Amino acid sequence: MSGAATGSWVEDPEPGGGGWAGRAPEAAGDDGAPRDAGDADRLVSRSGDRWAAAYSPQEYERLRLSLEGEYVGTGIAVSRTPDGRIVVGEVHAGSPAEEAGILPGDEIVTIDGAGLDGGAVTDAVGRLRGSDRPTAAGPGSTVLLGLARGGEQWETEVARARLTAETVTVTREVPGVTRIHVSSFTRGAADQLREAVERVPAGDAVLLDLRGNGGGLLTEAALAASVFLDGGLVATYDVHGDERALHAEPGGDTATPLVVLVDGGTMSSAELLAAALQDRNRAVLVGSRTFGKGTVQMPSEQPDGSVAELTVGHYVTPSGRTVDEERPVEPDLPVGAGEDAEAKARTVLAGLA
Repeated sequence: MSGAATGSWVEDPEPGGGGWAGRAPEAAGDDGAPRDAGDADRLVSRSGDRWAAAYSPQEYERLRLSLEGEYVGTGIAVSRTPDGRIVVGEVHAGSPAEEAGILPGDEIVTIDGAGLDGGAVTDAVGRLRGSDRPTAAGPGSTVLLGLARGGEQWETEVARARLTAETVTVTREVPGVTRIHVSSFTRGAADQLREAVERVPAGDAVLLDLRGNGGGLLTEAALAASVFLDGGLVATYDVHGDERALHAEPGGDTATPLVVLVDGGTMSSAELLAAALQDRNRAVLVGSRTFGKGTVQMPSEQPDGSVAELTVGHYVTPSGRTVDEERPVEPDLPVGAGEDAEAKARTVLAGLA
């Protein structure tokens, strides 16, 4: 994959069928597999478009699946310790890894008999998912893991499956405040958000955490706005000069006190949602200025099967703001370096309740 893997899908992520805004999900990343995006590479290199990207057919299929909120894998989220070990950070419920008895904190020593040698997390992820080869491994394929736990070492064979990514995480660390973190706007994220809000205990305020959210489908961001708005404009955007509008659906929760956390990792579709809630006076934004990417990309399949993703337009917030690096979304309450953004947000929520 070449170019900036960023964008925000408007509709379906099919070549010629939509556009996107955000950071491409991890599943589409460079995993070391041989690639061929010749025609797309050449088009992107000539475009002068800083947000353009080129994908081989295999890379694009992984991107498409990831935007649909799906991936093929074992259900393990991994991280790298300071001393270079790859450890299990999370095991997704109902996944093959859970069925195999793998637990958070287990160290992954080998994958298919080969050591990890202090390699990058992305290398381990590619090998776990079987995407480190010319033809990516599909559901039902297996991977042999060498694991260690508390001085014990063993090997276990784990089957891969098609899994749904959980993009919404709910925590309640203090009474009266439910924190809902949305990691990206892949397909189904808005439904997950709505379900989370519906489960918020009576009397709780909501802290919507969009920090580090790299964007995704614009339509999902609009549906997410519908959770907190009773209809009305979310954003307008243009595709090759053709102006279109995104509206919230009626019937959202307009009463629950709401604060949105943002930072420099809040991009594109996530910025669109934050700006809409701010412009519509539905939420108070706390944190630091966002990334500043209000562009819309659209994929185009090339004669050799590769896919070029080029910028086709921009979106505008309900109040008429254009979002870019010089004009990112500014929080209502800025948080300085070293300050506790969540603590400030809870203070604001206490005043809104």
